[in-house]
Amino acid sequence: MTYAGSDARSAEWSQADRAKAAGKLMLGWVALLWLIEVMDLVTGHALDAYGIKAREADGLTGIPLAPFLHFGFDHVASNSIPLLVLGFVAALSGIRRFLTVCVAIVLVDGLAVWLTSPSHSITMGASGLVFGLFGYLLVRGFVERKPLGVAVGIVIAAVWGTTFLAGALPTDSMISWQAHLFGLLAGAGAAFLVGRRPALRG
Repeated sequence: MTYAGSDARSAEWSQADRAKAAGKLMLGWVALLWLIEVMDLVTGHALDAYGIKAREADGLTGIPLAPFLHFGFDHVASNSIPLLVLGFVAALSGIRRFLTVCVAIVLVDGLAVWLTSPSHSITMGASGLVFGLFGYLLVRGFVERKPLGVAVGIVIAAVWGTTFLAGALPTDSMISWQAHLFGLLAGAGAAFLVGRRPALRG
């Protein structure tokens, strides 16, 4: 049995702790991406071989690795801010749930990229996960029927909606629209996966 908080202050501290944990997680995550890219530079871009190789057996190992690898610092920079912001907002609902969503997005998106990308291509970068988090936050509030979640989705759509929708279209042969599109769909699906679990009473 658990007891309801005796004062609002304990709830406020709980919310503050959750925000602090989410912030530390995402700052550490983004810092790790930059560190990995430094390592890639030092090793003569040896890590670039570990992306998702379309329909090649050894390319399957790239599915969990690709979101942490990038083609240069410009590539990392383009993903850092949206990953930091969207990841922070998503992680506010709980670190365990957030990590479950990330794993689901990475696996579904990665497998779809492996199946549908052009032959002899190598895909990597955190953008698939970023698009997935966008899709997750976009629909989470509607799935959970929470006004705050709906409001968050509307704000995110207003700020980044056009950019993300354009990125999911095959307009640039040098950019993996497959990773963007399937990441977006995987994120929306993850909202249904975790959003309809029955709440447990303590």
